[in-house]
Amino acid sequence: MGAAIVLMVAVAVLALRQWLFEIGRKRRRDYYRDYLKSDAWKRKRYVVLKRDNWRCVYCGGRATQVHHTKYARYNIGREPIEWLVSVCNDCHESVHR
Repeated sequence: MGAAIVLMVAVAVLALRQWLFEIGRKRRRDYYRDYLKSDAWKRKRYVVLKRDNWRCVYCGGRATQVHHTKYARYNIGREPIEWLVSVCNDCHESVHR
């Protein structure tokens, strides 16, 4: 009887932890999506594209996107320019695969 209760509590704790993790993940995702629509991101994106002469750092093609080479959970919006590179769509997709 006692082992069953311990098991039920353990399962409940794991379910709660998973639920809290998913809530946090959704908040981070929503925050990141909003940030990518912000004027601050648009300025930073322009600076990176200009720095890289609108060329993909991987293939040399025309860059249309900016890729985060590092993600720090609490640095979105405060990421250094050095963590960003200009990329074309194909290279950006292949980096994320």
